[in-house]
Amino acid sequence: MSDQQISEPTDAQSAARDIAEVPAVEIITAAAVNLLSAAAIKCGLSDDPENETDLDEARKLINALAGLITAGAPEISDSHARPLRDGLRSVQLAFREASAIPDEPGKGPGEKYTGSVI
Repeated sequence: MSDQQISEPTDAQSAARDIAEVPAVEIITAAAVNLLSAAAIKCGLSDDPENETDLDEARKLINALAGLITAGAPEISDSHARPLRDGLRSVQLAFREASAIPDEPGKGPGEKYTGSVI
């Protein structure tokens, strides 16, 4: 063997290279879909709502999702943002339906970014 051995890239280097090749629109959309899915489950839209509903967690997830969509929409184009906005509205309404104590219009999760959903 020579003094100059060819080293294999580490997992971290491979991951960094892989993520560097992904367009920003895909990363933003994937993050939004993950938040949306988690929020839906926490709002009780799952196979086991009795055990998975957690409105405190849902509120946090919806607020984060609304902020991401609001900030990211100009960057990802309307064609990508529109279905995310629709999903956000759906979980906002599901949250209101699941909540025993309703928030005032405009005070529900994410509504400081989106405006009232009712």
